[in-house]
Amino acid sequence: MEDELEIKEYKLFGNTVEDITIKYGIFLVLWGGVISFLSQSESITSWIPGMIGFPLFLLGWVSKVIPSLKKIAMHIAVLIGFIGFTGGFDFFKSGFSSPYAGASKLMLLLTGFLFCYLCIQSFLYIRRQKKELEKSSF
Repeated sequence: MEDELEIKEYKLFGNTVEDITIKYGIFLVLWGGVISFLSQSESITSWIPGMIGFPLFLLGWVSKVIPSLKKIAMHIAVLIGFIGFTGGFDFFKSGFSSPYAGASKLMLLLTGFLFCYLCIQSFLYIRRQKKELEKSSF
């Protein structure tokens, strides 16, 4: 139990990965709303970023509020982020044939990659710390 208290969290510009997940989720929901409004789209597909963002927001919030669920919540979050990232590859098929859809796909590709990268860096950072603590406890 004492070892867990000594483990530092991975931070980027002072934000933990849980904070980043919450902010990224809010960004995606807002993006979906703004794009749907600007494009005057009646298609539910314009809300795909929001459909990815809302669960990310919830998982980030759960990981902060219920620390015992942090590990599973953040692993599910990176899986959802990866789904968004892979969905962004559709940009290479359709490009900017529809400017708003193309912008959303490119945004998902780039931000999804960055989000997954940060999550993986966080997981590795914590794993390295746990190994160091195990070595020092012997």
